[in-house]
Amino acid sequence: MEYYLVKWKGWPDSTNTWEPLQNLKCPLLLQQFSNDKHNYLSQVKKGKAITPKNNNKTLKPAIAEYIVKKAKQRIALQRWQDELNRRKNHKGMIFVENTVDLEGPPSDFYYINEYKPAPGISLVNEATFGCSCTDCFFQKCCPAEAGVLLAYNKNQQIKIPPGTPIYECNSRCQCGPDCPNRIVQKGTQYSLCIFRTSNGRGWGVKTLVKIKRMSFVMEYVGEVITSEEAERRGQFYDNKGITYLFDLDYESDEFTVDAARYGNVSHFVNHSCDPNLQVFNVFIDNLDTRLPRIALFSTRTINAGEELTFDYQMKGSGDISSDSIDHSPAKKRVRTVCKCGAVTCRGYLN
Repeated sequence: MEYYLVKWKGWPDSTNTWEPLQNLKCPLLLQQFSNDKHNYLSQVKKGKAITPKNNNKTLKPAIAEYIVKKAKQRIALQRWQDELNRRKNHKGMIFVENTVDLEGPPSDFYYINEYKPAPGISLVNEATFGCSCTDCFFQKCCPAEAGVLLAYNKNQQIKIPPGTPIYECNSRCQCGPDCPNRIVQKGTQYSLCIFRTSNGRGWGVKTLVKIKRMSFVMEYVGEVITSEEAERRGQFYDNKGITYLFDLDYESDEFTVDAARYGNVSHFVNHSCDPNLQVFNVFIDNLDTRLPRIALFSTRTINAGEELTFDYQMKGSGDISSDSIDHSPAKKRVRTVCKCGAVTCRGYLN
C-alpha cells in the first residue's frame, strides 16, 4: 500500500502524518505531487542518475526534497499573488506562475499603483483647469487646450503617432467616468500573468486574454528620482545585469523612474528589440511636462498566452536612445547582453 507524508494546513511539521491514498481527498494536491515527481525525473534523465536504484520502494531523498521545495514555492507564490491583487487598484487580475525552476517571490519588491517620489521631489497631482464638455469626443477638450489631438478613437484605441503626448481629462473636468478621453487613468483592464521564463530571462509577463492593437495595456510606475541619482544607480544596476530605469525626457532630462524596488506589473515586463508594446507620455492631473506618466500601448493584436515586451531603449519621444541613461561618453558602462531572440536584436540592452 502506498503512503503519503501529509503536512496539515495550519499545523506544525511535528504533526505531519503518513496516510494511505484512500484517506486523501485532495485530487489537486495529488496531481501536483505526481507532476512535480515527473518533472524532476524528466530533468534527471537529461543528465545522469544521481542516486543508485532504491529497493525499499521509497522516494529517493533528492526527489522528496524537490517535491517539498516545489510545494513550499507554490504556497509562497500563491500568497504573493493574493498580495498583488489586494494592492492593485485596477480591474485586471494578476496571476503568478513558475513551472520552470524553484525561484520564489522577489524579496525586495513593493507593489505600487502610481509614482512614488523620492525625498525632495514634489508631485503636484492636481490640475489647474479642466474641460466643461458634454461630449469630449466632439468638443474642444483638454487635448485641444494643450495644442494636440484627442489620442483615442471611439473604440478606445490610440490613433496618434508615437512621440505625440496624450492629454486625458482630469479631476477638474466636468465630464463623467465614461468619458472617451479617460483611458490610462482607469488602469489595466486585462488579466495578466507574471511567469518564469524558460530561457534565462527571469520573470516575464504574458496576457491571459486577447488584446486588440493600439490598446492601452499598463502604466510604467516606480520611484521618481533625479537624473543624477539615476546615473549612480545605473552603474550599480549595470554591474548586476539588470535595468529598471526609464528617463522622463519628454521636454527635459531632470527626472527618471526607477522600478527596481517599487513598481507594478510593468516591473516584470521583459525587453525585446521587436516589442509588441509602445511607449507614450501621458498627462492627466499632473501637467508638469517634466513629469509625464508612462503608458504602454499594444502595437498589434496580442493573443492570449503571448508574452508582453517593450523596448528598454524606447523613449517617450518615440525615438531609440543610443546611449541609454548615460549621456557622458567619458564613462564606460557595463553592457548587458540581450536575450530577446528577435531577428532584429541589437545584441545589448544598453
